[in-house]
This record gives sequence, structure tokens and C-alpha cells, in this order.
Amino acid sequence: MRIAIYGLLGCLGLLEATAASAADFDFGSLRGGSYEPVAAPSLATWEGIYVGGHGGWSSTNFGFGSVFQPLVADHLRGRALESILGASSLLSAVDSRRDGATFGAFAGINYQFDEVVAGVEFDYTHAGITGRSADRTGRYIVGSDGYLYGANLSGEAATRLDDYATIRARFGYTVGGFLPYVTGGFAVGRAQISETVAVRAYEYDQATYRSNQALADPSQRVYVNNSGYANFIQGNPGGSTLAAPDILHRSKEKIVGGIAAGAGLEYAITPGLILRAEYQYVLFNDFDGHKLNVNTVRGGAAVKF
Repeated sequence: MRIAIYGLLGCLGLLEATAASAADFDFGSLRGGSYEPVAAPSLATWEGIYVGGHGGWSSTNFGFGSVFQPLVADHLRGRALESILGASSLLSAVDSRRDGATFGAFAGINYQFDEVVAGVEFDYTHAGITGRSADRTGRYIVGSDGYLYGANLSGEAATRLDDYATIRARFGYTVGGFLPYVTGGFAVGRAQISETVAVRAYEYDQATYRSNQALADPSQRVYVNNSGYANFIQGNPGGSTLAAPDILHRSKEKIVGGIAAGAGLEYAITPGLILRAEYQYVLFNDFDGHKLNVNTVRGGAAVKF
């Protein structure tokens, strides 16, 4: 029994020595030197210069205001038809909206401060969208001088937005590989405008005509003054034929300024390749009675250097 107990105590002592030796063993020697954990690769910074292209859909609102009035007022200047009837204010063009595809390019530079990104961006957009409006009216009035003054008018106005560019500040906040941002700045656009008006202005001495009708002896009738007629029937002005209309036309190219604002979201596929979705609003200043604003939803891609 004693021999068994002494043997068991010897085995326990041997196991204890072996465990202590294992605790002191340096497993680092099996790793081949010092070991540093490898961090997951991080996405490159948003900072830098980038260039890209965009395409989307634009809803363009065209306003025309009193675009016909200057043409008609200048044509009828000094005539009683304008001062009494106010013919130049009779036509009224209504606003219109046109939608269409737009595309272009952009370039900019970003600066990053921790998660905040600030930068400046320039973009160019080709539009080629045209809005039109038309109106037609006729009116007459008898003045205190006994003359009947009348005008028949028809007009058509058009605005074509050829293209525009903006320069804007951008501010965003990084969320992983995403960059939501807001933007705002200035815009300049190139537009073609035109107005065409057909004016039939006529008048005759209604007081004299009625006096003639009251005479029993037709030979005593006097001449009824008139203008604007191709064929004036002295005894029946209502059956007379008006002269051909005067056609007034104006067209010109306009360079107009405005403001731009919007918001968007960018996603970095790689440190050098970026996708974006963006909404942009551009409001141009009024130009010669024409008004214009553009709402655009678009997507784009850019390469960052």
C-alpha cells in the first residue's frame, strides 16, 4: 500500500511540473515573430477632384406674363385705339409645362473634415426643351368722339431652354460608403425667345354713320371716315371687309442668370468610382416677360482622382 501511495504522489508531482513548464512556454515562437492583427481595408477618403456625367428627366415650367404687350403697344403708339381701347393689354399668354430628357457633365473638388465633406461643383446641362403659349381675342368700344374702335388680335409666344450651367457649394456627411449632401449656388442659362402677334385694328365714325341712316334723302349722306378696312361699305359697316392683319414678330437669344439648389446621395463603389442620385431646382430671373424654372431628377457617375 505504501508503495502505491508513494507512486501516486510521484505521478502527481510530475504532472504539476509539466503543467508549470507548459505555462512558461512562449507560443509566439511558433508564429514566426511578433504578430499584429490585420485591420479590414477602409474606403478611401472623399477628398479630391472628381469628374463625371449625368442624365435625367426635367420638368420645365414656362411663364409668359405680358410678353405680347410691348409689340402691340409699340405698333399702336399714338393711336386712339390704344389709348381708348387699351388694345395692347388684351392678349394674355398662359403658362405651360414641358418635360424632357436632359444630360450633361460635372466636375468638382471635395475637402473632408472627419465625417463632414465640403466642396464646390460645376455642372453643365443640355436641355433643348421648348414651351409655347397662344391666345386670341377681339374687342371694340365706342369712344366719346362717336368713333367705333375695334381690334382682333392673335399671338403665339415660345421659350426654348437650350442649356445651362451652375456653380454650387456642397455640404455632406459620410455614412460608411454613402454621402448624403445638400447643394446651392448660381445658374446661368441660354434661351431662345420669340413672340408673333397678328393685329387687325379698325375704326370708323359711327356717329356720322348713324346720322346718315336717319336721313330720309340718301343723297344728303356724308362720307364716313374709317381705317383698317380692305373694303368699307358706307351703308353697312358690319358687312365691310377688314384689311389683312399686321404681323409683328420679335425673336432673340438671351443669356439669363438665376439660382440653383438641390440634394443628393453618393455611393462609393471603389475609392475612385462614385455613383450618385440627385434632385436639382433651378430658377432663372425674368427676361423680357418670359419666366423659367427647372425641376430635374437625375443620376450620374464620377471618377475621383
